[in-house]
Amino acid sequence: MFRVLVSDKMSNDGLLPLLESDFVEIVQKNVAEAEDELHTFDALLVRSATKVTKELYEKMTSLKIVGRAGVGVDNIDIDEATKHGVIVINAPNGNTISTAEHTFAMISSLMRHIPQANISVKSKEWNRGAYVGAELYGKSLGIVGLGKIGSEIAQRARAFGMTVNVFDPFLTKERAEKIGVNAKSLDEVLEVSDIITVHTPLTKETRGLLNKETIAKTKKGVRLVNCARGGIINEADLLEALESGHVAGAALDVFEVEPPTDNPLVDHPHVIATPHLGASTKEAQLNVAAQVSEEVLQFAKGLPVMSSINLPAMTKDEFKKIQPYHQFAGKLGRLVSQSMREPVKEVGISYEGSISKLETSFITKSLLSGFLKERVDSTVNEVNAGMVAKERGISFSEKISSSESGYENSISIEVKGDLSTFTLKATYIPHLGERVVSINGFNIDFYPDGHLVYIQHTDAPGVIGKVGQILDDHDVNIATMQVGRKEKGGEAIMMLSFDKHLEDEIVKKLTEVQDILSVRLIDL
Repeated sequence: MFRVLVSDKMSNDGLLPLLESDFVEIVQKNVAEAEDELHTFDALLVRSATKVTKELYEKMTSLKIVGRAGVGVDNIDIDEATKHGVIVINAPNGNTISTAEHTFAMISSLMRHIPQANISVKSKEWNRGAYVGAELYGKSLGIVGLGKIGSEIAQRARAFGMTVNVFDPFLTKERAEKIGVNAKSLDEVLEVSDIITVHTPLTKETRGLLNKETIAKTKKGVRLVNCARGGIINEADLLEALESGHVAGAALDVFEVEPPTDNPLVDHPHVIATPHLGASTKEAQLNVAAQVSEEVLQFAKGLPVMSSINLPAMTKDEFKKIQPYHQFAGKLGRLVSQSMREPVKEVGISYEGSISKLETSFITKSLLSGFLKERVDSTVNEVNAGMVAKERGISFSEKISSSESGYENSISIEVKGDLSTFTLKATYIPHLGERVVSINGFNIDFYPDGHLVYIQHTDAPGVIGKVGQILDDHDVNIATMQVGRKEKGGEAIMMLSFDKHLEDEIVKKLTEVQDILSVRLIDL
């Protein structure tokens, strides 16, 4: 009998696939109530209340799979799950429609002042002139982040006769044409949109994405919407823009601190707010429970699961052999992704030497996961990276090379984008560590870790000196510097490492140096 512990409240309708199975036993208790029998369960189903920690994994010695009835897995220790050979799954599509519909309801309410008018009528007022709104038809909607939810919103906006402009680092022209949206830069979306809605994950790059500087680039009278993650819009800067009248209104379902008890935005007359209701529909709650139940049932039957978000279990010996390359590949993926800021069509990976004798498919997925991570609005890792890439219109390939480059092993990466191609070659030397030995054909040698700055420039006297002077003026110490060139006076590159993230002001100064072509911040 396959035993399943359901530790958070879920409807029986959602659990029906498991309840109807002859070889599955369901126990609906919280973890504390099931303390004495935790070691007997094969599966654990949770929502957000149960914290799945290292201690819980150690108690649940028979555990094979954890199912999260929802999207977010902040309450589940994924690394510990992998170490314990436990697969973690979620329901990535269960609340897509719910969140998209809520976002569009917020947009409509914002344009027609529906919440304010409702309060007015309930206060025995009849002030029609105070709540004259604006039509959606003919307006320009800006979407920042075109994942599943963003795509659903685009579809609804087009049905309302709106023009849809989108900023997404991975949106290719082909996919934009297929969906019927206009792919633009962030600045272009800010400049032309009447309404802007954000649908990105909350990362270092997206925190405060809409701030004083970027809001200033928007149309006067713009309306801003956030039903994604609190913190993507800088709340203090939004309040200032509302007070000045530059922003006509805002609709917020999420906040930097929840509940927002002391947040002046909630009291602002031109702000409508809801208590994080994006996924709060009966259908969504039923869908996420049913999705994870069906996945757990598939797993119990010995069939593959589709929504796993961590590395599948493997033997300790296999994991030990692959682990250093697995971690290295993920880091290389992040490095390449941050070095190439444009829509990508193809990612090609080639292995040479001793690494080619290992299970390279796991290494490839780690690299692809690193490349996609923090760039999409859903969880991405080694298991689902291929699926996410396909959804984004990115093809990827892997090959074993028989050529010899003088290294015991090497990983070569070629990424083709809309505008350019980026190449990188790296090697892992046991007992010595990780090295990147070539970028875009430039010979170089550096350890990919920490805070890096990648500079492309013309090989001219004084460039390196000017870089050093700017850093000195800002009291910034260079940890390491590597340079590479192909010929005297031609193109050249620098890779610098620092003890901390370089401030935007310093980056701006570096880009202003004559003969410097581009400056890229890379955080590993």
